Amino acid sequence: MGLEEKIPAGVGLTTVEAVLGWARARSPWPVTMGLACCAIEMMAFGAVGTDASRIGMEVFRASPRHADLMLVSGRVSHKMAPVVRRIYDQMPDPKWVIAMGACASSGGMFNNYAIVQGVDHIVPVDVYLPGCPPRPEMLINAIFELRNNVIEKAPIGKHREEVARRMEAAALAAAPLSEQKGLLA
Repeated sequence: MGLEEKIPAGVGLTTVEAVLGWARARSPWPVTMGLACCAIEMMAFGAVGTDASRIGMEVFRASPRHADLMLVSGRVSHKMAPVVRRIYDQMPDPKWVIAMGACASSGGMFNNYAIVQGVDHIVPVDVYLPGCPPRPEMLINAIFELRNNVIEKAPIGKHREEVARRMEAAALAAAPLSEQKGLLA
């Protein structure tokens, strides 16, 4: 016989972390990081057809200090990599990254000296979105995956910054996608 049996019907029990995680997951504020052709699909995501405001993303932020989600859409050149990292560092904690498209995820078809072979060499990526270019509906699915698997379970409280630093260090220390071998290797 627990506490839940003694309270009247209609009263819900939860934790502050669960409520804050739910609220944070339902209102991500993305920063614009449109670097190539995938940015057109990212813009279409905010247009009337898919309407990003239905899932709480009213407007893309122009300032990284007002954003908690970075959508890296398109190929990242070595010249642009420090800028991407600086914008990521200027975002307040907690922050998340979606690598949108094959070029942002793994360099895509551009396997040359000028393109970074995956944005995970620069910033820790939470969700990889495949495709060339990925459709706006796929971006909605990636945001739902981020919402359900990462944002709602993010730590809140005293040790949040320490946990975030450890997670970022582990993500950047992991083997990049270009070095990982598939099941057939």
